[in-house]
Amino acid sequence: MTPLAAIPLWLALPIAFLVMLGATLTLIGAIGFLRLGNFYDRLHAPTLATSWGMGGIVLGSLLLATQVEGRIILHELVIAFAILITAPVTLMLLGRAALHRDRSEGSAQLPESLRQRRSPETAENSESDE
Repeated sequence: MTPLAAIPLWLALPIAFLVMLGATLTLIGAIGFLRLGNFYDRLHAPTLATSWGMGGIVLGSLLLATQVEGRIILHELVIAFAILITAPVTLMLLGRAALHRDRSEGSAQLPESLRQRRSPETAENSESDE
């Protein structure tokens, strides 16, 4: 088992870079989540944090754990794989649920580009209401 002080510089620099890159992308995703206007725009910012941000942090952690343990550590890749699979699926489910809700309620939160793509029955109902 290698102590943390014995990590060579050639390995410490890529680890630091990957962790900082992942943390920066996660911060950008969090800021985007706070600043973007509606629900549909906000869906994209957290996926940046969960995919690219998590990827940098996991790769840096993988390199560090492999050096400290003295053997290849792969269980972190299983965690990364699980997150990379579940994040886009969750995004699609949330988006479709919100779209279904907004189309059925005629919500004002529905983006203009999606309002134009309404089904003919919905468009006829909204025209007859006016």
